[in-house]
Amino acid sequence: MPTITLNKTVFEKLVGKKLPLEQLKDRISMLGTDLEKIEGDEIHVEIFPNRPDLLSEQGFARAFSSFIGVKTGWREYQVKKSGLKVMVDKSVTMRPYTMCALVKNLRFTDEKIRELMQIQEKLALTHGRNRKKSAYGIYPADKIKFPITYTARDPAKVMFTPLGFSHSLVAEKILTEHPKGKAYAHLTEGWSKYPFFIDAANQVLCMLPFTNSEETGKVELDTKEVFVECTGIDLQNVTIALNIFVTMLAEMGGEIYSLEMVYPERTIVSPELTPKKMKLDLDYINRRLGLTLKEKEAVALLARMGYGFKKGRVLIPAYRADILHQVDLMEDLAIAYGYENFKEEIPHVATIGGEDPFENFLRKVREIVTGLGILEVKNYHLMAQEELKGKMLSPQQPIALKNAFGDYNHLRHSVLPSLLKNLAENQHQEYPQNLFEIGRTFMLDANIETGVAETERLVLVMCHEKTDFTEIRQVLDALLRSLGLELVIQESTHPSFIPGRIGDVLVNGKNIGQIGEVHPQVLTNWGITVPVVGLEVDLKKVFEEVEVKQ
Repeated sequence: MPTITLNKTVFEKLVGKKLPLEQLKDRISMLGTDLEKIEGDEIHVEIFPNRPDLLSEQGFARAFSSFIGVKTGWREYQVKKSGLKVMVDKSVTMRPYTMCALVKNLRFTDEKIRELMQIQEKLALTHGRNRKKSAYGIYPADKIKFPITYTARDPAKVMFTPLGFSHSLVAEKILTEHPKGKAYAHLTEGWSKYPFFIDAANQVLCMLPFTNSEETGKVELDTKEVFVECTGIDLQNVTIALNIFVTMLAEMGGEIYSLEMVYPERTIVSPELTPKKMKLDLDYINRRLGLTLKEKEAVALLARMGYGFKKGRVLIPAYRADILHQVDLMEDLAIAYGYENFKEEIPHVATIGGEDPFENFLRKVREIVTGLGILEVKNYHLMAQEELKGKMLSPQQPIALKNAFGDYNHLRHSVLPSLLKNLAENQHQEYPQNLFEIGRTFMLDANIETGVAETERLVLVMCHEKTDFTEIRQVLDALLRSLGLELVIQESTHPSFIPGRIGDVLVNGKNIGQIGEVHPQVLTNWGITVPVVGLEVDLKKVFEEVEVKQ
């Protein structure tokens, strides 16, 4: 989590009230942030990643001022039309989205420039995922001629002077000669072209995601108006980032002007600071907080967290990225109410703490399988789609994470691929390699509130030259007999297993899983050269049968 350094004098002026030191420390901590220390005129605060709007003096003071009751409620920011355009070329497929704005009538000081640099750095680190998801630039607008074009070009054919340099370079050399180019070159692997902002006078403003231009990308004390751009791979992400920047600059005294973002297929006017609306479900909130708030009381508490309220709907500020569900409103209501004000209550029923019976059952299964000489492993829930689907010859589509980065972006619907990956990565070790994992799988289920059903499964693989169906069947027999259950194998099919050497595992007529010899093509896909047999059973179903028997 990022730690920011706030100028205490600036912060208190923005808040509109000066609190005694101990009260200031207490209120900052109760806002939902982690105060590290206050030294002299510096406040050091750790900001949670879900609140990027707090990463500046202006954003933090805005939230704090509402929280302590000085300036409560939703703050409206006026956006004037500039009539100017930013042309978004279809070539920027590597970072297809940008949202931009102008802010005028600014009066910069050394302190304000420091604040601007700090939020630019911290926001790119957190909200921008260290520039991987989005990156941001701020430029003196008086040095730029509109319209501006956001386009991708061959870096071998573009020359400009990067920020901090006294001479121009061919853009492709930025990756090897500029500090930011060296630091972020890994983000651009495989790119043949790079995104640039270029103005109507053919001046290069920046090369993304690396650096601004020395001529057009340096904010100084005499800068009166700035051009702000946010670019990335997700439109919502860059929209929120721009809203954070322009409202911060507005709190510095600037005036916000919109720009027309002309995409190939549509035109978007940015920034868009109209608040999002969400219905207030007070019954849901009261039930979960154990309170009996009336609407008027809830609205007052929401106002202390910077929200507005109109006709039963909460007005959510356009710079808030974290409000997705009633539970998020509930959290802010609880913060405003004060965690210290919740009364401790003894439950009305006498209870004795104890271990969850299912967890106790899982421990017993582990002990039995370990006693059979099989090694336990533990893997991540996330895998690449190719590992879950392609290599397994499986027609089933795993659940993809939204806005994920990297190859490991799907929730596993089976644990077997995890163990095959373990075998593939350990072929330099001695055989036999007999492994098991008790792990969680994820399947879409519209009947569940989250839409995803989570199941604990036992998966076991045996890997050596002489392994076969009989060997793993004996292991399964031993496990279920130890649990007091009898099994029946019924022939079935599955593309990951050899036809005729796979079966469904039935206990009391209920299908609890599958067992079989892994298909040679699957082994080839994983690069495994030794035969593998495996089983995968749903431990919740096994537990239910054990409970019935008892």
